[in-house]
Amino acid sequence: MEILQHILLFFSQALIIVVSVIAVLITIATLVAKAKAQKSFDIELLHEKYEDQTQALKQALLNESELKAEKKRLKKEEKQKKAEDEKSKNKVFVVDFLKGDIKASDADHLREEVSTILGVASAQDEVVVRVESPGGLVHGYGFAAAQLLRFRQANIPLTICIDKVAASGGYLMACTANKVISAPFALVGSIGVVAQVPNFNRLLKKHDVDYKEYTAGEFKRTVSLFGEITPQGEAKFKEQLEETHVLFKSFVSEYRPQMDIAKVATGEFWYGENAIKLGLVDEIRTSDDYLLSKVKTHQIIKVSFEPKPTLSDKLSGVLSKALTQVLAKLVEQNSIAKKI
Repeated sequence: MEILQHILLFFSQALIIVVSVIAVLITIATLVAKAKAQKSFDIELLHEKYEDQTQALKQALLNESELKAEKKRLKKEEKQKKAEDEKSKNKVFVVDFLKGDIKASDADHLREEVSTILGVASAQDEVVVRVESPGGLVHGYGFAAAQLLRFRQANIPLTICIDKVAASGGYLMACTANKVISAPFALVGSIGVVAQVPNFNRLLKKHDVDYKEYTAGEFKRTVSLFGEITPQGEAKFKEQLEETHVLFKSFVSEYRPQMDIAKVATGEFWYGENAIKLGLVDEIRTSDDYLLSKVKTHQIIKVSFEPKPTLSDKLSGVLSKALTQVLAKLVEQNSIAKKI
């Protein structure tokens, strides 16, 4: 009986592996066939989405006679709207920067979105960017802010909406806008620079570990993880932080001249309700409310860029998933066999 169980277990495991391999091969063929057809950009007509949702809710709440009247009204309104749309050229382009990690990784996506919009937008249009980020690396957020400045250089009105947080590097991006809108309790500001560097030099010395660092240039390395921090190196490091802060303040002052920069560039952050008093933002409102106010007068178009994963990325993901499933099945079968 035990031999029979092992034989059945062996064949079941072999069958699982064969089926998994076939599934992987089918998936590979499908991915290859679809690879060229995939799009990098996603275009969503938000004005139509909002109106469809509103009408769906209305229809759910109306009785039969009211529903007929509503349908007649909609048909009439649709004809008028088509005529107005042909005349109207006003558009609002929406871009999201909502995954503001320390590297400002979404800056590469933002670059593509900005380039695409600039190809079709005019000075009569508007760009709304929803920013959410607590900040991060100076060069990453500096690059993201530079992308947004391309709209201003093209004389296209730019509005930044802050629903949750735009601090430090996030505010570096926000200050480039012609208009900054914030939710009441969004975190705004933090115009400052910080650097945290742990140092293990004393620990290495305690355990008689030598650490050698070779540089050319007096200040090629001012502060490091393992080297000894000298007074000269530390002083230079602090000087560099101050220089970065000066650049930060200068940049914000250029695009928000109405603010008292000395008052807000202390590294502090404020909630939206207080930020408006300091001139950090221009209006207290959520991005949803702002966009909904444009539905009747503008076409609202959300543009998003998602890089196409390479074929190797897809295959590795499929193979990894298939292998995981096979291993899980094998573990499960062995577990059952032992219990029997």
